[in-house]
Amino acid sequence: MLDLNDIMIFARVVEAGSFTAAARLLGMPKTTVSRRIAELERELGVRLLQRTTRSLNLTASGRLYYEEISQALRTIEGANQRLAEARAEPAGTIRISAPVGFGGHFLQDAIFEFLSTYPKTSVELRLTDDRLNLVENGIDLAFRTGILEDSTLVARKLGSMHRLLCASPDYLSRCGPPAAPEDLVRHDCVIAGQAAHAQWLLEGPHGQETVAVSGRFAANEMQAVMAAAIAGHGIAQLPHRFAEACIKDGRLRRVLDGYTTPAGGLHVVYPSSRHLPPLVKAFIELAVRRLNATGTGGGDDFAIVSR
Repeated sequence: MLDLNDIMIFARVVEAGSFTAAARLLGMPKTTVSRRIAELERELGVRLLQRTTRSLNLTASGRLYYEEISQALRTIEGANQRLAEARAEPAGTIRISAPVGFGGHFLQDAIFEFLSTYPKTSVELRLTDDRLNLVENGIDLAFRTGILEDSTLVARKLGSMHRLLCASPDYLSRCGPPAAPEDLVRHDCVIAGQAAHAQWLLEGPHGQETVAVSGRFAANEMQAVMAAAIAGHGIAQLPHRFAEACIKDGRLRRVLDGYTTPAGGLHVVYPSSRHLPPLVKAFIELAVRRLNATGTGGGDDFAIVSR
């Protein structure tokens, strides 16, 4: 029965170019290396190497054998590396980017749990609605919503998100609820983003409809948008999970019940690499568990980001 150690020694001899160099790399006597290669050749029944006093060359059989085993050895080494990473305790600093609204609610709780679970870690969180270049900004992973742009990043889909239209009881008592999407043009709307030329894309019984909206308050941060709606400054589009909590406690009421925004994807993205560092992998898995527990997650498929 072939000894895998002998196969590995043969590969190292080929790669080092001599028994002496291979013995040095392997930390064993040259005579032991020579003997193990001879035992391998005897087991296989073929000569793998032509030895002279000045050179070492592969035979035709040796070249074919090396081509086959080198890939297998890389696979084994990769498996060993992944196992070691899985057993290693995450340590170091992880740099995360996320949209302002998402990071200010769900993500901060995930980060606090991560820090408590892994005491050798630290987290730098950058909240921005801009889609930063991860490599240029030294970011390990980013959470992104909506449609992903073409890139060389690797993406993991965590689920889908859509928004509900809500307003405070006070606003609705003063202005009345809209009966149809076109009524929104006569209402104050709290705009997430820039107020100029704002449009809302709604999905309802008649498919998708686009409505031009305006209002007296706009913000690029979802917490501020939600606070303005609760304070009675207009109708807002709020992420389902946040809106549901406010509707339940009476601070907001849903309007245009049959309409939502088209569902957008929720993804975590990171630079392409063969193996994720344990630190990054541990945080992603923790975030996935929390999303699944709250019912927000829905997918765990991997794909290169591309449309």
